[in-house]
Amino acid sequence: MEKGEINFFSENGFVLENEQDYRKWIEAVIISENKFTGDISFIFCDDEYLHKINLEYLSHDTYTDIISFDNTLGNTIQGDIFISTERVRENAKNFNVEFTEELKRVLIHGILHFCGFKDKTERESELMRRKEEEKIELFHVEQ
Repeated sequence: MEKGEINFFSENGFVLENEQDYRKWIEAVIISENKFTGDISFIFCDDEYLHKINLEYLSHDTYTDIISFDNTLGNTIQGDIFISTERVRENAKNFNVEFTEELKRVLIHGILHFCGFKDKTERESELMRRKEEEKIELFHVEQ
């Protein structure tokens, strides 16, 4: 099977440093869940951009840090993940963590959704948090 691509796009000028490290990490996470990498797009944007998507596609009149559109086929993970870097920055401040740490959590949150993890109930949310922590541990920046 042909491997898909993981791409990063920006609608707000945000630049993800060390894209290749993030790609390798995301692929490692997908493999760790016994899945395959399809085409995955991460789109970085601001609150207003994501709010518009939330209203238009989900009929939710709220601000959020992430919206994912899952196009997974069988065990091939694919889809589009929109991330508000404004929300991530705000949440990092609120949770007293580094921006990059919160960004990793949000990036992998979307991937975990594509892998079949949910967060609608308290029990599902707890498992999602544990999985996020476990997957963040897999991130290694090559020196």
